[in-house]
Amino acid sequence: MPGRRGLIAAASLLGLALLWAWATSPFGPVSPERFPSPPLVGAAFLQIATTGFAGATLPRQVLTSLGLVIEGFLVAASSGTALGLAMGWNRRFAAFVNPVFQLLRPIPPLAWIPLVILWLGLGNAAKVLVIWFAAFVPAVINAETGVREIPGALLEAARMLGTPRHRLLVEVVVPAAAPMIFTGLRLCLQATWTTLVAAELVGSFYGLGHVLSEAQQDIYPGMIFVGMAAIGVCGWLTTAVLGWVERRLLGWHASARPAHA
Repeated sequence: MPGRRGLIAAASLLGLALLWAWATSPFGPVSPERFPSPPLVGAAFLQIATTGFAGATLPRQVLTSLGLVIEGFLVAASSGTALGLAMGWNRRFAAFVNPVFQLLRPIPPLAWIPLVILWLGLGNAAKVLVIWFAAFVPAVINAETGVREIPGALLEAARMLGTPRHRLLVEVVVPAAAPMIFTGLRLCLQATWTTLVAAELVGSFYGLGHVLSEAQQDIYPGMIFVGMAAIGVCGWLTTAVLGWVERRLLGWHASARPAHA
């Protein structure tokens, strides 16, 4: 039941908070200089929320990172999903593209930063490209897998009814592959947030990654924790929005899933 799951989640978070408070207390095993205590994190949050840190207050830092993540996600999701659908739909195209894709796929986003700076400088386009390298891959893989897993009988039935090829792709293939596509989009969104700090190393003046970098240089663990927590909350909220969109568009799929205790 949703209510029971909510209570369990709340109890889990409360237990974690109590453990954190005890571990960083004067009687606990962890020094606040290594891992900040709740009062130190609260003081850091109050500072960045009011007077600011690393050049701006928390809302400005969050909005800067959020805009970067949304832009990177939209570029990676649209291009990756389109390429994945094309690879799943056309085996010859997949055979042509796949060797290059498999060659680029293992390269970590951080490895691209020097080249990205040379290509695009230090603007937002460079940051979006770094995010794209990380978020593009899961969108491609899941879209291609979704097409490949469509039952052959479904496609044959559509062809027997005389469905033109372009309508077959739009009205049969894409809807049938949509659950896997959205799985790829969730992974794509997660990758944008996990790559955010690396992307904001490319000449950023604002953003949560910039906050983490400045706090690390200042040896300010409380502010590091605030930056990490802000990224976690923003990631959770954007994932919830994407889940809401998925439920609105794929209600039939959600209703077909087995219930979990």
